[in-house]
Amino acid sequence: MACVGELGAGKTCFLQGLVRGLGVSEPATSPTFVLINYYRGRLPVYHLDAYRTQSLTEILDLGIEELLWGDGVTVVEWAEKLLPLLPPHTIVVKIAGLGEEPREIVLEGLPEDMVLTVSASGH
Repeated sequence: MACVGELGAGKTCFLQGLVRGLGVSEPATSPTFVLINYYRGRLPVYHLDAYRTQSLTEILDLGIEELLWGDGVTVVEWAEKLLPLLPPHTIVVKIAGLGEEPREIVLEGLPEDMVLTVSASGH
């Protein structure tokens, strides 16, 4: 899953809900400084934050191809930095909106038979 949006748009918050839905009991935190976090849930979950990466070579050196084509779920923040590496079946989550304004979340690449239910609540 590729997550794109401006700084502060809510990418990490979205991914926290996703990993919780995948049965991860520990809190998910942004791996901005360590680049990749691993969580155990119903499936292995790999959380990559490409914000501080400078090149595709640097991302490849992290072993990202193994994660993208592996058995678990890989979620990538700042995925626009590695678009050429993403598998064709990647679901792209685009988040727009900042601060207190409502967010717009667009999902692209969902299988046609997938049912999506979204609920939101205020603070």
